[in-house]
Amino acid sequence: MAQIASRLAPDGASARAHRDAMLAQLERARAYRQRTIDKSAASRARFEQRGQLLPRERLALLLDPGAPFLELAALAGLGLDDADLDKSVPGGGVIAGIGFVSGVRCMVSASDAGIDAGALQPMGLDKQLRMQELALENRLPFVQLVESAGANLTTYRVEEFVRGGSLFRNLARMSAAGLPVVTVTHGSSTAGGAYQTGLSDYIVMVRGRSRAFLAGPPLLLAATGEVATEEELGGAEMHTSISGLGDYLAEDDRDAIRIAREILAQIDWPRDAAAARPHRPPRYDAEELRAIMPADPKRPVDMREVIARIADDSDFLEFGERYGPATVCGQVHLEGWPLGIITNNGPIDVAGANKATHFIQACCQSRTPILYLQNTTGYMVGRAHEEAGMIKHGSKMIQAVGNATVPQVTIHCGASFGAGNYGMCGRGFAPRFCFSWPNARTAVMGGEQAARTMSIVGEAAARRKGQEPDRAQLDALERRIVERFERQAGVFATSALLLDDGVIDPRDTRAVLAEALAICREGDARRPQAMQFGVARP
Repeated sequence: MAQIASRLAPDGASARAHRDAMLAQLERARAYRQRTIDKSAASRARFEQRGQLLPRERLALLLDPGAPFLELAALAGLGLDDADLDKSVPGGGVIAGIGFVSGVRCMVSASDAGIDAGALQPMGLDKQLRMQELALENRLPFVQLVESAGANLTTYRVEEFVRGGSLFRNLARMSAAGLPVVTVTHGSSTAGGAYQTGLSDYIVMVRGRSRAFLAGPPLLLAATGEVATEEELGGAEMHTSISGLGDYLAEDDRDAIRIAREILAQIDWPRDAAAARPHRPPRYDAEELRAIMPADPKRPVDMREVIARIADDSDFLEFGERYGPATVCGQVHLEGWPLGIITNNGPIDVAGANKATHFIQACCQSRTPILYLQNTTGYMVGRAHEEAGMIKHGSKMIQAVGNATVPQVTIHCGASFGAGNYGMCGRGFAPRFCFSWPNARTAVMGGEQAARTMSIVGEAAARRKGQEPDRAQLDALERRIVERFERQAGVFATSALLLDDGVIDPRDTRAVLAEALAICREGDARRPQAMQFGVARP
């Protein structure tokens, strides 16, 4: 394989400017995440008074020390809670990710009960559904740390109630698929949320703290006139001795997590399925990944500079280098494992689309996972390209992406415009994992192009009516369109809407990819004992 010879001047003025812009965006992402951590930690006194651990402390005890943990969708809901970005608390009310529990790689989901008693925040439902989807697709056991006030009745929306049923359907599907569902109910698990506990294969409840009931005391009184305490209705002692809902009675949070870890330790589950392989690190410093991408997505970048800093030994066997050169395809190894890469050094033309189609199919033939490093302004437009069959050949590429039989992972490194988002395996094409760098931008087109398009349409409409276009009105329209596109294109808007699985530091790209691809390999190799139905409660 050929080693990439980097042309990046890390100390040059251009690289310094790119690095400064990237660092500013990274600091924004860090500050948003820290705000959620601080908001939850502000409840410490209340938790300690009740003899409880904070949600992140529970998670830290559950996970194997020193093992990797891939947190997901940390910015979900950012700016969608009727607060501006300087006040919004992201995360959706859930802390989630993939890590190791007693040596078993698991999907872990913890209610962030330090914030609004664990009530779901905007995008919290969608975040939980995404975690369940990843668990099913990658055949991961599912561990839940539950303490949630459930839906916020003051902001009730019927569509969320109906869609929320998918959470419980997925729990049933995971159990039936042979994926153990282990739940620690640390506190409230009420109304429909009670089934979050009830649809689990192993349930740990905490004496004096766990609460699981379909109707709490206020609703019970309103609906039937019956008077009962929370403990009588759904306490841990009642459920572990009378109803049979709970399997294990723990004395406190620490004891409950100890039991959960023992459950995973006792399950005969494959460990170390993706053993390490000998490999050499990249020849260039990962720090330099912060200095490659310009703040302006229209400025050209040689994406081989990115590949050189994530591939083993910076080796890259380029495929079809001279044909459709703006679409870069080739093979690398990442921590010893083969990987196909597709990226963009310009718009995708007919030759580039055909080359990518061929390459995707060849990767499927050899069972090689595919990484898409997105930095595209889209497919080529214009009369010559239309005559050459751009739609037809672009469709072939999109068909190959949509029907690929190997794991596909996408990283938004820069621009993701137009149908290029689709052809490069954007979220709509269900990549196994999808991450973004802080500078990434996603839109149907650039804001200026959209604004100018609508201005031209407005001018033509006025002239058809025999009128002279109102330039001031059209200029105002252009400004509104640009502002709307700019507001929605940035990574903090797209990540808030779960259009990726999280914003990552470019320096961490290789580590995140190694973890994501290991998850894919293990999941694809695993054959859980599937059943017709999930495990039923006694």
